[in-house]
Amino acid sequence: MTASDTSLPAKEGGLRPHTPLPEYYADEAEHRRFLRQIFDDTAPDYDRIERVLALGSGRWYRREALRRAGLAPGMQVVDVGCGTGLVAREALTLIGAHGSLIGVDPSPGMLAQAQLQRARFVEGRAERIPLPDASADFVCMGYALRHIDDLDAAFAEFRRLLRPGGRLLVLEITRPAGAVGRVVLKTYMRAVVPTLARLVSRHTDTARLWRYYWDTIEACIAPTAVLAALERAGLAEPRRGLSLGIFSEYTARRPGTA
Repeated sequence: MTASDTSLPAKEGGLRPHTPLPEYYADEAEHRRFLRQIFDDTAPDYDRIERVLALGSGRWYRREALRRAGLAPGMQVVDVGCGTGLVAREALTLIGAHGSLIGVDPSPGMLAQAQLQRARFVEGRAERIPLPDASADFVCMGYALRHIDDLDAAFAEFRRLLRPGGRLLVLEITRPAGAVGRVVLKTYMRAVVPTLARLVSRHTDTARLWRYYWDTIEACIAPTAVLAALERAGLAEPRRGLSLGIFSEYTARRPGTA
């Protein structure tokens, strides 16, 4: 049984999203420092490289995934791991003028790039979000699951933030099930994208960031383990949708009615 087939207990008793990656850091404390530094350093180029990675389709896909998950006009949204605001930007178009959005991220560099009207941004981690209980109708996290320390703690925080009946969406890139698909995606993300990143970015760490992205995808726990963690957190109806064989959409809701 491989690491991606089973749950990986964190030192604190929770669930790590992937096995440690010694090529990038030596221990969990260094892991957190590594992530903050690399995201801070590459933040000015992040959106530009993301457009290359997604072949220009990222905005449309994020908006449609949010819509499928039930995001509607007037909702109060918390976007966890918001980065430069890529998911938040699409969420704002769906919630309209009567909705509100708060973005949360541990990287000051990323938050400095997230300049969106009608949104408020705060520094914080998924495992400890500095917002009140039951303050959101909708919680989302876009492609940050692989970068947090403890899925159990994070999912418990998401449940705490949601009002009864509130909805959750977690977007993530998942390793393809087939061998050919894995080779194609690995070549694209670990070779092609880093090469393009070196050509269009101003920071040498940008290429390394995208190689790290693939390595975390390859080492990530199985979708069944993510769904089990959502259920352990007390979230109802955990489900996973899949697009193009790699884009996972995990959804759930807080039990009860609004």
